[in-house]
Amino acid sequence: MLRIGVLVSGRGSNLQALIDNVEAGKLKARIALVISDNPEAQAIKRCQKHGVPCKVLRREDFPSKKAFEEEMVRALKEAGVELVVLAGFMRILSKHFIEHFPERVINVHPSLLPSFKGLEAQRQAVEYGARFSGCTVHLVDETVDGGPVIVQAVVPVLPEDTAESLAERILKWEHRILPQAVQWFAEGRVSVEGRKVLVEGARYGTLPVNPELEGF
Repeated sequence: MLRIGVLVSGRGSNLQALIDNVEAGKLKARIALVISDNPEAQAIKRCQKHGVPCKVLRREDFPSKKAFEEEMVRALKEAGVELVVLAGFMRILSKHFIEHFPERVINVHPSLLPSFKGLEAQRQAVEYGARFSGCTVHLVDETVDGGPVIVQAVVPVLPEDTAESLAERILKWEHRILPQAVQWFAEGRVSVEGRKVLVEGARYGTLPVNPELEGF
């Protein structure tokens, strides 16, 4: 069973989606460790409620970013983590960290990348006047939201939308495509060719708006 590590900074709703799918038997993975850089994160309480191993590592307790990341790597590897999942982790990981888990660090972002990278992606979409937005699960590289795309889901941007209402609509799909992407890794179906991430057996092009979701 795939052992995953989840990095979080805030409320942890995507972490909860992973926990729920694991507990329901739909996601064939084990959350081996959650690391939070914020001791006040609601995600920590979610871990406590569900008996998920959790560790708090504050960046300010380390002399450098490298030292902070090396401790995260040590903790993740000690827990036997095979896939690292960023679920609202508000720090940019360095190439040094990513090289410890090659093509095995993924992130969920609330836009259709490469559009609207960085913070407040939903507000960016509303202010730009986009007609569609959505969410993306992608491989992580040393750039901001720049790694190859694994899966995306599309939602409409309505004329009356605010950043908050669009974020709520997008979040529902984040909670579906993130567990789905993890399941594909658990099944050994993911391969990478340059910037293309391929999922063995996926029916590409069969759904015009949202990607194939196998039970999530």
